Amino acid sequence: MTINQWPKHQRPRERLIRDGAGALSDAELLAIFLRVGVRGSDAVQLGQQAMHHFGSLQRLFGATLLEFSAINGMGPAKFAQLQAVMELARRAMLEELRNPTTLGSPQAVKQYLRLLFNGRTFESFYVLFLDVKNRLVDVKELFRGTLTHTSVYPREVVKEALARNAASIMLAHNHPSGTQDPSEADLRLTRALVQALALVDIRILDHFVVAGQHVHSFAEHGQL
Repeated sequence: MTINQWPKHQRPRERLIRDGAGALSDAELLAIFLRVGVRGSDAVQLGQQAMHHFGSLQRLFGATLLEFSAINGMGPAKFAQLQAVMELARRAMLEELRNPTTLGSPQAVKQYLRLLFNGRTFESFYVLFLDVKNRLVDVKELFRGTLTHTSVYPREVVKEALARNAASIMLAHNHPSGTQDPSEADLRLTRALVQALALVDIRILDHFVVAGQHVHSFAEHGQL
């Protein structure tokens, strides 16, 4: 039986319109995204197969094209659609962060960073640049490393901050290994950056370490 043959009040799209997206399961939301199933499986069943295969939405969203295509019915077209949806979500969050009131909310920043780093298997180091009114000026990846290490040069961070006339910055990097706790190297680097930027009167407001859905804030833990 296809979804179109289901009673109308049970169909995922109609339920979403009637009850809101929060009322649907992960598989049902995926079914709306997928639109159609494959021979022997409707869209909801295909969504259930995807969730079973990857184990979580985070792993699904972070899958490579090869991993994504391992499921029958999931090919390059749907992969491209999913990546487009993820990028739209990141850009929407970035727009929200450009509101100074929102930027003052650690939870909003953390949610953006979760989306930003989602699915990355390598370590990246980002800087969020703010002006004198605490408005977001720019977000830029400055360094990229391996699974275990990133080389970050304080002079490059200072140069990029000065180029944007930043009054303050936030730092963020990910731990693909899965633990959000900062390492001793992270703590040393943060202290070095605080000292280097203080010489040009630029403050570091926070440093975030992202590991999946977990985000560690240096400011919240008194580590700045």
